[in-house]
Amino acid sequence: MVCGTLDRQTFWLLRRIEAHGRRVMLAGLDEAGSVPLPCVAMADPGPERLKRLDEFALHDLESVRMILRGDSVVDWHRLNLENEADARRLLVAHEFRPGEAQDRARLNAIRNDSVSYLRRQFDFPIPKPVETASVEDLLLMASGKGHRQTCACAILKAMHIIHHLDGRELLFCLPMSDQDVFHLVEEKVYRVIGGMLSAGFPIVEFVGGRKNKDSLYTKLLSKSDASASAVYDKVRFRIVTRTRDDILPILLLLTEQLFPFSLVLGNESINTIFPFRKYASEHSHLQSMIQDFQTGVDDTLTPSENQFSDQSYRVIHFVVDLPVRLPDETMELAPPSAWSLGPVVFVLCEFQIVDQATEQANEQGEASHERYKDRQRHAVKRRLKIGVRDLKSPTRPSAPPKRRG
Repeated sequence: MVCGTLDRQTFWLLRRIEAHGRRVMLAGLDEAGSVPLPCVAMADPGPERLKRLDEFALHDLESVRMILRGDSVVDWHRLNLENEADARRLLVAHEFRPGEAQDRARLNAIRNDSVSYLRRQFDFPIPKPVETASVEDLLLMASGKGHRQTCACAILKAMHIIHHLDGRELLFCLPMSDQDVFHLVEEKVYRVIGGMLSAGFPIVEFVGGRKNKDSLYTKLLSKSDASASAVYDKVRFRIVTRTRDDILPILLLLTEQLFPFSLVLGNESINTIFPFRKYASEHSHLQSMIQDFQTGVDDTLTPSENQFSDQSYRVIHFVVDLPVRLPDETMELAPPSAWSLGPVVFVLCEFQIVDQATEQANEQGEASHERYKDRQRHAVKRRLKIGVRDLKSPTRPSAPPKRRG
């Protein structure tokens, strides 16, 4: 099922995808109920195949593990990149173009701001070769050992914060509505996922779209914190893989082509599918890398705190501050004071990944989306009528007084 208006290229792309038996649903909703889909360019060809689990490097496994746990990259004490190609791939995932002079100058400016901050606030001793290193070299230093490795990690952590804050400031400077920004997000996501689908990767269903206004109202009315800033799924995407063993390879590819692992929001992940240590023990290659992890490895799941979700519901769920590179015509609308902030903004998006068998189980009984929405609507209706007061039990009519004999 495809909802909306498609350009000719996208129409034929999705026809080819659906011809292979994959279900694709794309929807964008505004207050009127619908908007045209973005005119998506033909999908990027992407990699020829997914990495198999027995091809995962330590960095790959730690990246997907961090997403499952909802950890922060700022708490890491090292990287595990193996070569300059890995470093450049990470920069490209952040929407940098390292080969372009303007982007190289932007990377150097962020690095210089980071070094100045560390020295200004903490008197951090940074050797000259580290201070002047390219960002690719910093990423590789952070994957090494010794004092330079510690310094490189500190610089990169501060760069991560500085770049993110600049992107947020840029978004506030631009005369763009949420719908304009969401359009750019959808263009990027549909292009990447479309490439994966057309390449025959093991995705049996992809659903993408914007939460409509009524759903937003109901969600906020159901939360104790009814602030709109607490809503992370105004734009949300769901991927259903063929099997459970396809989830981690698909997730890894998303971190390389759509968003870097470091931009997944901490403490917002839900993992009710993978008891990680047990799963790794079933694959000897994965198990061999566990001893080198820098974060805890156990079988603890991270269930949803959503009071309306049934305990039997299973999903991988996480929130990403998706980097979006603005086109030149949009950057021309920015005031001169924003030109130094670079061309990248960040937009919160929700992703869910589940395998086909789990998806089918989720649609049975109390775990189904329909039952979830029923529980949510019932709670909102009750809150609108009586707030947080307890329902009073109906009082029984008093018995008539007994007649005296």
